[in-house]
Amino acid sequence: MSELKPGQRPVLLIVEDDPGLQAQLKWAYEDFEVVIAGDRASALTLLRSEEPAVVTLDLGLPPDPDGTTEGFAVLDEIMALRPQTKVIVASGHGARESALKAIEKGAYDFYQKPVDIDALGLIVRRALHLAQIEAENRSLATRASSDNKVLGRMITAAPEMIKVARTIERVANTNVSVMLLGASGTGKELLARGLHDCSSRAHGSFVAINCAAIPENLLESELFGHEKGAFTGAVKTTEGKIELASGGTLFLDEVGDIPLQLQVKLLRFLQERTIERIGGRRSIEVDTRIVCATHQNLEAMISDGRFREDLYYRLAEIVVKIPGLAERPGDATLLAKTFLMRFAKEMNPSVKGFAPDALAAIDGWNWPGNVRELENRVKRAVIMADGKLVSAADLDLPGNNAEESSPLNLKTAREVTDRKVIRHALARSEGNISSTARLLGISRPTLYDLLKQYDLHN
Repeated sequence: MSELKPGQRPVLLIVEDDPGLQAQLKWAYEDFEVVIAGDRASALTLLRSEEPAVVTLDLGLPPDPDGTTEGFAVLDEIMALRPQTKVIVASGHGARESALKAIEKGAYDFYQKPVDIDALGLIVRRALHLAQIEAENRSLATRASSDNKVLGRMITAAPEMIKVARTIERVANTNVSVMLLGASGTGKELLARGLHDCSSRAHGSFVAINCAAIPENLLESELFGHEKGAFTGAVKTTEGKIELASGGTLFLDEVGDIPLQLQVKLLRFLQERTIERIGGRRSIEVDTRIVCATHQNLEAMISDGRFREDLYYRLAEIVVKIPGLAERPGDATLLAKTFLMRFAKEMNPSVKGFAPDALAAIDGWNWPGNVRELENRVKRAVIMADGKLVSAADLDLPGNNAEESSPLNLKTAREVTDRKVIRHALARSEGNISSTARLLGISRPTLYDLLKQYDLHN
């Protein structure tokens, strides 16, 4: 099902060979664009051309009107061509067995002949509602993967994060060292890669090293390399990460974990742009740009004598502070949609999107583990989900608790809440003003007034 334009009716395909029942069903669904097929060939032709959201399928079709063979063949082909279509099958032949078999093959629901128009209408409208939710999930995930990307690869719609991206874009084509400060899981390496991709060094290598993950006695060799025979086990000459990144960018993650003795050698490289491998006797000129990141308070470490002040100023020519996910309204929803589509494709194709309670839970959670926590929760939920829509329970998210630090001034509290809710609604509706107004329960003129009042840019 594709996104409907204003005033456009959803398409309902009725696959039925009885002319009388065709007419009866057609007039029962005035709020649908009804198309009718009486056999397999015409049904599949209409499926391809009209892309119906919902199909009602009589299993007793010619040339087997007294059996179900032809009807099940149509069902198989619909599921192969458009698995997102909600198919409601009907049969008077062995109803229970046919129902079980149809559901196993991917049908949404089953009803038994003779047809009760009102009961069937409820099933059709429920199927349409689910199809629309799933289509919205797919659309938002697709938009998140294109319209909301900055630096080529980071998904965001939050002004706070867009400001960070613009700063990185401005400094990308300089050779200044950049320090990224932010909590774990905020996307520091992704931003470092984005800086590299935007720079004149994009043709060179991007080399990343986590300084906290490598033992102190091995870190020097990892960074500067070693000559053959420099120490036991050095059976050949090996280039270090700094040398491997020549002409490109070296990303030093958790730079605060570099030991003091090694900090001196790193400072010398930043001053002279030359290195000496362990066991080597010659200086090697290296043209490598340094981007580093940490979640630690380096200024406090300087005061404690654990980090060199002169090295800090060499590394922190430009400092970029990265907000946590909770400080980026709407981003949790955008990212969750993207993660779900990726993991569903890899691990559980039956999952199509998020249930409304899951979206509310994602909006309301404060994400102490930032993007990494969100990614892990979505991955686990997709793997464990029983239904087509991931629920709040699948995400294992607790209920929302109001923060005690909320402002006591009613006017200020109202503005804070309005801003947050409007941003979430804009993200949920992909920036569509009409959809956002409906979500908020207000008119479009009122929404425009609020956007102007709070200086929120759609």
